[in-house]
Amino acid sequence: MLVVEDLASPVAGAGEVVIAIKATALNFFDTLIIENKYQFKPDLPFSPGAEIAGEILEIGKGVSEFQIGERVMAYVAWGGCREEMAVAAEKLVKIPDGIEFKIAAGLTVTYGTTYHGLKDRADLQNGEILAVLGASGGVGQSAVELGKVMGARVIAAASSDDKLEFCRSIGADDLVNYSTENLKDRLKELAGGTGVDVIYDPVGAEYSEQALRAIAWQGRFLVVGFAAGEIPKIPLNLTLLKGCQIVGVFWGAFAKRCPQAEQANMAQILRWVQEGKLTPHIHREYTLDQTADALQALANREVKGKAVIIPDA
Repeated sequence: MLVVEDLASPVAGAGEVVIAIKATALNFFDTLIIENKYQFKPDLPFSPGAEIAGEILEIGKGVSEFQIGERVMAYVAWGGCREEMAVAAEKLVKIPDGIEFKIAAGLTVTYGTTYHGLKDRADLQNGEILAVLGASGGVGQSAVELGKVMGARVIAAASSDDKLEFCRSIGADDLVNYSTENLKDRLKELAGGTGVDVIYDPVGAEYSEQALRAIAWQGRFLVVGFAAGEIPKIPLNLTLLKGCQIVGVFWGAFAKRCPQAEQANMAQILRWVQEGKLTPHIHREYTLDQTADALQALANREVKGKAVIIPDA
């Protein structure tokens, strides 16, 4: 059960800072964590919310690179749906001038995951064809936007016409409604017979194999998540016939293992936001008391872009 309670203010330990949280972004995996269905299983009780943005209130011993009052963002895995939080300083990223807290809060997981996938795992090239499944959700939106910024032709695939219209509004070149169209056949048609160079799949279930059957020779299929609930079993003969790669995208592990590369990726994302090349869409702002409503909207696949909690609203 999700309840809102008053807790004692946190204290910054060695190597930590306390942040006054101004915005917390939710992700689909938050709905899995609270049901104990995700790879991370925090001890109870805990707060959901993996991405936060706010101002530094207190600085612990050994922290010299930050100052009280600085605007920062961080990925915290869980615990972000609260007003204050102690966070390890090494997790913080400074928010450049001109970027709102509610925008910054939603960049780390979605755009971080997608840029890592498209750049580091798929090596997406200018002029290639990128197909995005679940294109209206948080990571889907980021894949459409980043694909365009990186010079790809983007095919957005989603489950309803209104979601696809949203995808068109953020730059998608072509649209596929996989509730009413055959995903494989439509992707092949749109790709002009050559196939799709890169497939970005945060959905899973039956859509994965359908999309893979439309991949180009030496294409790259990115496994991002399983929002549809079912982990697909892929016939491996398809990789032989297509000469393609099926590549895992686990941003959390990448960020932990390669922190400098992740910092460079995030710096590029923030530059694109400042330049207006990326414009993260806020589906809705919720109060802390409405966190359960936001999570239900995510579970119901109603969210286009990001659901954001504003603790002091």
